[in-house]
Amino acid sequence: MSSESAHRVAVSLLILALPVAAQDTASQIKVEIQRLQQSLKDRPFSDPDLPDINSMAGGELKAANDALNAGRLYLSLEKLAGAEDLLQGARVVADKKAETVKGGLPAYEEEWKKVSTSLSAQAQEVVTRDWRSAPAAQRALSETAQGKAVPLLEGGRGFATSMQPKDGLFYIGEAQGEAAFARFCGSLRLPREGSPSLRLSLLRELQALQKKTNAAFVPPRSIDLHSRFIALNSTLKLAQELDAAMSYSGALYQYLEAVRHWGMLDVTAPDAAEQSKLKEAVAAMGKKIDASASDDSIARLFIERAASQVAHADGSAPSADEWRSARVILDQVLPAYFDTQKKTVARISLTSGKTVEITLVRWPYT
Repeated sequence: MSSESAHRVAVSLLILALPVAAQDTASQIKVEIQRLQQSLKDRPFSDPDLPDINSMAGGELKAANDALNAGRLYLSLEKLAGAEDLLQGARVVADKKAETVKGGLPAYEEEWKKVSTSLSAQAQEVVTRDWRSAPAAQRALSETAQGKAVPLLEGGRGFATSMQPKDGLFYIGEAQGEAAFARFCGSLRLPREGSPSLRLSLLRELQALQKKTNAAFVPPRSIDLHSRFIALNSTLKLAQELDAAMSYSGALYQYLEAVRHWGMLDVTAPDAAEQSKLKEAVAAMGKKIDASASDDSIARLFIERAASQVAHADGSAPSADEWRSARVILDQVLPAYFDTQKKTVARISLTSGKTVEITLVRWPYT
């Protein structure tokens, strides 16, 4: 048997080891990855303004496929979301650039309005979906993608008016890609393992982390780590927007991602001896999450990411940043996750007593 055939057999056995519903979901994800890979193969991009888009999108799809083959469904979906964003963005540029250059801002506005109407209808699907039996991570991924769509669309309009109309096209496509992923992710029938996770606002935690971030943003750190601060602030902004929209699963997911970005500001890469211990700790945490009686799928998503960072599917060595990220996930992100679960239980307990509804009436002009 060739090595490729052996790999296919191993992957098939791994998928068969999953619960039946998860097997079906894995098959759906596999089909979606293959569809996008075929689209990229049939219609590669050649726009000089997007020279790296083929390799970037292809890399995200490969990562999604590798994660799926390793049984990491949530990580596979996370990578698939990134690929959908890039591919749709580039596809709109390829299909609409000439028309927009010729028609100017009116042509751009016409396209923008069509997409805006479509996104509004799609947003309702995510908001009104029955999530009661879905894992928190699935809901978080779908809510996050939908939460990104409108800001991307609005941002594209800003670029189109302040620069050139064609400069806003990629953002229109990204918005469509995020909305398409939100719909696809929400359509999956993943089984929830354990009791439902508790969902409440994380405004206090988000404000506290934003305050720390603002205080830390001073030279020379703000200059040396500028890109990391941008990632941290944009993630916090998205988390607060999701929280305000009561998309609490998505808000938790993005809050934890912000905690990871915060941790990356200071963490050092582990040495060889520490790397071995880190791998063992990641595996042990994965087993702990698997044994939980609660739906800790959002924690599972992050531990899947850490596991993929410390041991590559192709056997290549992890980068220093991957080692750092895995360490932050283990030492800061997951403790933050379990802390939010404890605080949520406490907040529910404080507000679970009998309540009295009071209606205040104010007369006009008083």
